[in-house]
Amino acid sequence: MDTRTGLPVVGMVGGGQLARMTHQAAIALGQSLKVLATSPEDGAALVAADVQIGGHTDLSALRTFAKGCDVVTFDHEHVPGEHIRALAAEGVAVYPPADALRFAQDKQAMRERLTALGAPAPRWRPVADAADIVAFAAETAWPVIAKATRGGYDGKGVWVVIDEEQAVELVATGTPLIVEERVALRREVAVMVARSPFGQVAVYPMVETVQRDGICVEVIAPAPDMPTDRAVAAQKLAIDIAHALGVVGLLAVELFDTGTDLLVNELAMRPHNSGHWSIEGARTSQFEQHLRAVLDYPMGDTSLTAPFVVMANVLGGEADGLSIDERLHHLLAEDPAVKVHLYGKQVRPGRKIGHVTALGDELDAVRARAVRAARWLSEGR
Repeated sequence: MDTRTGLPVVGMVGGGQLARMTHQAAIALGQSLKVLATSPEDGAALVAADVQIGGHTDLSALRTFAKGCDVVTFDHEHVPGEHIRALAAEGVAVYPPADALRFAQDKQAMRERLTALGAPAPRWRPVADAADIVAFAAETAWPVIAKATRGGYDGKGVWVVIDEEQAVELVATGTPLIVEERVALRREVAVMVARSPFGQVAVYPMVETVQRDGICVEVIAPAPDMPTDRAVAAQKLAIDIAHALGVVGLLAVELFDTGTDLLVNELAMRPHNSGHWSIEGARTSQFEQHLRAVLDYPMGDTSLTAPFVVMANVLGGEADGLSIDERLHHLLAEDPAVKVHLYGKQVRPGRKIGHVTALGDELDAVRARAVRAARWLSEGR
């Protein structure tokens, strides 16, 4: 508890853009998020008042960080489960708990648990050797999708395997794998749900996530042309998964939309790229909602603030000599209503350095504004 304010202290392990935006939400709740960052140059470390430099795999650093925190949470899923359990055993409130987080850390564990729950998902199989991939492809079809069981994100750790030769080469790398059927999908969608220790939940409208080269480039809220009954069923599925896994905080359920079915693709237990639109586009942002959840506060209103909201990621690119400040200046003059979030990152080609959000009554116009704004900040054109 902060003795100056009488308000609880939330510590977030990880100092990236998710912690940076969670810090912004914490200010309105009377807090300054405590951050464990790996570098003083991390996005959240540049803005938060209470920053400890240390590694998320260092139990000693985690113990020191947890002192004075009423609750500890994460902006990524890479903290070892044994460290989380050690903190919990020492009386630290850690959310999500290790027994829940493991299903976001380990894709085989996730698939096994979702299968046991009867959740709709692509056909899959654990991989011990290349023969497992070949046998699976004989049951489904080539190509198949191989995934690293741990550590993959933004398209990393995912391979399209077209034949036995590639299967042998991939297995020879020693990467623990699962294999899934390649789903003929219409698009990808996602549902965000927050759950508190008390068990209260709040679910956001389903969104469409537009992927390019394994990276989310746009999010459209609500997902257009989605039958209401299917959207509601997906929201219920997300709630059921959150309860069954014992999630505390935010859960992102990423889904494949085949046109007739929705299949669970991935789970994430933290604020998520598919929820960035909510800062301006929902009554309660995903970042405030995550804080409410881990603090066991009542959940906030998740309804949209406009008929359509589109978020577009700003990726590092070549900008014809214009500085990011010059690009921002011109963009704000061109479209005063667009909302810009820059993450304090150095620009590298393809790196997520920020996002923009546009709101309005007509989807095509809103989407065009968001895409144009993101492209301008990325490329200056």
